[in-house]
Parts: sequence; C-alpha cells; structure tokens
Amino acid sequence: MPRQRWYAAKGRRPHLRYVASWDVPTSESGVRVRTVLVTDDGTLPAVTYQVPLVARATASVPSALGPHVIGHPDPGTTLIDGPHDPAYATALLALVTSGGVAHGRHTTATGHTVSSAHATAAADAHTSSVLTGEQSNTSIRYGFDGDASPVICKLYRQVHHGRNPDIELNVALSEARSPHVPRAVGWVEGDWPDPTPSDPAGTGSLAFAQQYFPDVEDAWRVALRAAAGGDDFGGAAFDLGAATADVHRSLAHVFPVREAAPVDRAALREAWQRRLSTAVAEVGPLGQARRAIEAVYDRALDVDWPALQRIHGDYHLGQVILVPGRGWVLLDFEGEPLRPMPERVRPDLALRDVAGMLRSFDYVAGSVRLDHPDRANAVREWAAIARRSFLSGYADRAGTRTTLAGPLLDALELDKAVYEAIYESRSRPAWIVIPLRAIERLIADATPDLPPEGAQSASSSSASS
Repeated sequence: MPRQRWYAAKGRRPHLRYVASWDVPTSESGVRVRTVLVTDDGTLPAVTYQVPLVARATASVPSALGPHVIGHPDPGTTLIDGPHDPAYATALLALVTSGGVAHGRHTTATGHTVSSAHATAAADAHTSSVLTGEQSNTSIRYGFDGDASPVICKLYRQVHHGRNPDIELNVALSEARSPHVPRAVGWVEGDWPDPTPSDPAGTGSLAFAQQYFPDVEDAWRVALRAAAGGDDFGGAAFDLGAATADVHRSLAHVFPVREAAPVDRAALREAWQRRLSTAVAEVGPLGQARRAIEAVYDRALDVDWPALQRIHGDYHLGQVILVPGRGWVLLDFEGEPLRPMPERVRPDLALRDVAGMLRSFDYVAGSVRLDHPDRANAVREWAAIARRSFLSGYADRAGTRTTLAGPLLDALELDKAVYEAIYESRSRPAWIVIPLRAIERLIADATPDLPPEGAQSASSSSASS
C-alpha cells in the first residue's frame, strides 16, 4: 500500500486493522476474488481503504500481471492487485450492470443498475484496462464488441459512510438528461462497521460506472496547448462558462436550494481564517499580506449572498473534457477529496465552482510563463480573455439575477489562491510564484484603496528565490 498513488500517508508504514471483506463469484476455475476493507490507524483521523485482491495458482499467473503481483501468502498461490486482473474486472462489471449482492464477513456489497443497456454486452466478450495517472481512486475502462459504448468504472480507494456525491449528482443529472455529464451506468455500495465507536455501522459508496469517451482531451490540455501556441481560447471559454451554468441550473432544479443563514457565513469565515493561518505559518512572506487578505474576506461577509445549492465542489480544467459533437462534459463530482463527506454534500455557493475555474485559467498562464518568461505579457492577456469569456458565457445562461463580479467571488478566488500557496509550498516550490502573484493581483483588484505591500513583497520574494 505505501507504494500506491492512492495511499494518502506517503513516506511511512501503514498501521492496518481489518474491517470487513466479501467475495464475488467468478467463472474462472481456481481463482478467488475478494475485496478487503482495512483502516489505517496511523493517520488522524483514521482512513479506511478498499483493497480488491485476486488469488491465483502461481503457475497460471499470466506474465502481463507480473508488475501487479502483491505477494505469495501460501506456497503455490499468488495475490494480484484486483483491478489489473480480468477476474476482478469482470466481477465488478457484472455488479454495476446487472445488480446483485455479494456477502462477506461483517459486510455486503450491493450493485445498483441505472441503465440495463450494458448488461448483455458485459456478459459477452469485453476488454478491461486500468487508467493510469490517478491519485486517489482506481478506474477501469471497459470496451465491448458490437454497438455498446465503452464504460469506465471508478473504484473508490478511500471509503466513507454516506452516498458519494460523485454518484448522487451524476445519477441525478443523467436522469435529468443533462448533455454535460456522462450517462450513469450503475454503482456499488456496501455496509461495514465504522472504525469509530460513535457510529458503529453505516452504508457507503464503493464504485461508480458511467459512459466513457475514448480519445478525448481534458480542458487543461486543450487550454494549455492554446496558451502555449498563442491561440484564441475565448470562444471555448465562453462555451465552458455556459455549460457550467447549465449544470448549476440543473443541480438547483433536482436538489433542494436554501437561503444562506448566519451560521453559513460564520462557517465560511472560520474556514477562510483557518486556511489563512496555515498559509501564513508555512509561506512566510504571506504574513505581510494577511491584513489585506482579511479585508477582502470581510467585504464578502458583509454583502448579500445568493442561495446555496449543490455544486461540483472541486472544479477546474482537469475536471472537464471536450467531446466532439457534444461540447464540454463535466466529470468527477466528488468534491474536494480532503473534506469530510458530510461537508461535501452540503449546499454551497455556486460561485465556488466559478472561482475554481478562474484560478485554473491563471494556472495555465502561469505554467507557460514558467517555461517561457519572455511571454509573460502575452499569457497574462490570454488568461484575462479566458476569464472574461468564461464569465460572459456563465452569465449568458445563468440569467440576469446572477451576480458574478463582486466581493464574494473576489474572496472565494483569493481563498483558493491561499490554498494553492499552501499546496505549492509543500509539493512544488518552483510553482509557488503562481498563487503568490494571483494573491497580489486579487488584493489590488478587490481593495484598490488598500496598498497590497505584503502580497507584492511575497510575490517578489518568491520570484527572486
């Protein structure tokens, strides 16, 4: 587990405790498919992981599975990392396309089918492969003979009690016939004992399958290529803003919407202050900008807020793909992976998604600028056009009552940049200049009467180092 990208506590040994397990029938003779839930007590809070395994006779293990061998628990038996083994991939596909229940020790895993279109195809010949590059989940792509469209099934590695918003929102949008999400195919949920005594048992999401679009690019790659080549992205950004507004309107239609209460403002203030305190402690130069940042936050807390609704929650260019003949399609409605599940499913400000996308345009320009400092002015203008076009497209679909520009969006974007400064200081110090420059700009734009000496010093210090 410590060598896997989905394992959260890198650089140390896990302290694992068995929670539950279940077996799924397979037609392959001499093969056993088992999924184990284990809790890592070495983290605070503890994290529960889903670990599928396939046990095969060592002599019959195909050479292609060699890189995915976990070990040999008994003489003549080899354990394989489940998603890479066709036996597990087939069993998982059957659960999400045909339903059924898999029983085990302390748990059951139940398949729920949204569309039966793939049930027959899944029973026939199909291929499977694991998507590379994912950080916190494992996704398996399925291809079928005949006319059935490809499917991708996301296996949640970190599991929580409660319905994952990725399933809840995508299924609702699919049933509402939104053109901006892949069609839902099915999902798997399970019940297992909770590792905490206060909540001894519950039900949570284990996997989710949906329509897969092969040979398409995400919006990050499309935008990065445009910015690097000096190509216009205004029309594409306008369409992306319109698609984002369409999805927000659909979510507001199918899920409850409520007015913001004083407790919501207090919770947001606390979250902003907590993140800012962490940033000041870890990114020293930001201490000089603290007063200016807090002034932006204070302005946002004093203005009228729009109604709260369900949102994407972790919105950026990497969460959108461009599908020929269909346009922009939104993916991964899980919300911020590090936030607790109860927080991810609460109604929130739709402007949070807007702010996330604006920061993503800035990151495209910043990454090009790092490689080509001589193009700083050109990519800054590219980002400005993309931002304006995205906001115009969003406003065009959202309606006249939607207020985009103003203190609330300023504060949400600034908070996102503060979060980015923390992330870059920990993971990519060479990139920290991107959020620091954004903080300087956002302070200057939001509070023109307050000199942003602190942010300017932070940005300059980072650039010079």
